[in-house]
Amino acid sequence: MVPSPPRRVSSKSPSARAAPKNRAFDLKSFLDSAGLKRKIAKFQSKETVFSQGDPAKSVFYIQEGGVKLSVVNEVGKEAVVAILGPGDFFGEGCLAGQPICMASAAVISPATVLVIEKDEMIRVLHGQHAFSDRFIAYMVERNIRVEEDLVDQLFNSSEKRLARTLLLLARYGTHGAPDKVLPKVSQEMLAEMIGTTRSRVNFFMNKFRKLGFIKYNGEIHVHNSLLSVVLHE
Repeated sequence: MVPSPPRRVSSKSPSARAAPKNRAFDLKSFLDSAGLKRKIAKFQSKETVFSQGDPAKSVFYIQEGGVKLSVVNEVGKEAVVAILGPGDFFGEGCLAGQPICMASAAVISPATVLVIEKDEMIRVLHGQHAFSDRFIAYMVERNIRVEEDLVDQLFNSSEKRLARTLLLLARYGTHGAPDKVLPKVSQEMLAEMIGTTRSRVNFFMNKFRKLGFIKYNGEIHVHNSLLSVVLHE
């Protein structure tokens, strides 16, 4: 019996597949690795991570929970500028030479946060190109979000601004399915974020609930159908 010729291995065959050179960088695994000098801090709801005016000397990465960034003006009026969740950085202003924190960071749900000192963060950004690429991409995305927030504030109604804020808090449009339940956020906080009154937020929340866009019974469940409010002209 004549032996069959050796089977040619296709480049698509599992035995021929080498590990991809450009495998997606696992940011969470890298930040959790022993090679990065960092401190793990745990916070309960309403605890302060840092206050406006504190020395800016660390970058923070949220592993679990939620954090509110807010600014207070000279007369004591507070404005919420961001609600952040797992996978978000904050405090990065120190990397650009910012000497003090321009906002306060307070926990809105029990949080686990990685604290990376400025010098260590700079060292890693210079030495780990995959990490620096991911971090720069994150900061560009964040800058785009800030620009979109400004346009939203200038040109859209408070109803649209609220709908967009709820969708963003539910992580709509990010990788993976959006969260079904929002971080614990009050109507007062939503009003501060979109620049309106609590009574207006209450009115629109009830309207969204009656239309089936959200479920609201202490916790806020956001449905994808809420996007119709943002898209409606």
